[in-house]
Amino acid sequence: MAAVSIYLNFMGDTEQAFALYRSAFGGELVGLQRMGDVPTAPGQPPLTDAERDLVMHVELPIMDGTVLMGTDMLESMGHRLRIGNNITINIQPDTLEETTRLFGALSEGGSDIAPLQKMFWGAYWGTCCDRFGVRWMFNCPAEE
Repeated sequence: MAAVSIYLNFMGDTEQAFALYRSAFGGELVGLQRMGDVPTAPGQPPLTDAERDLVMHVELPIMDGTVLMGTDMLESMGHRLRIGNNITINIQPDTLEETTRLFGALSEGGSDIAPLQKMFWGAYWGTCCDRFGVRWMFNCPAEE
């Protein structure tokens, strides 16, 4: 089912931020994964022990079906947290065709584009910053 959620980036304190959000909104954290839980991409240097313990992904359902998602950025991969890359609108269309259409429309004239590609979690994923400075993430389940 198609959905929209809010994706938050942090510089090492995702877990503490989501503890605050959980205390404010209630509910339970879903799908907490650590950086050390995911496969290392080919050619990527190994993570330090401290980085392996950081949050790769976490979700917290909040009001009326909205989901907050979060991740820690990795300084070793050149990530820098700044206003503008700390919040992303996550779009989860039902079909790859719709995902491709939306990605094309929103990335036209944009920047920071990571093209749609099949990912290890079984979805097509990509990101862009549109020409107005709004960050978008696309996450479409791969068809069986």
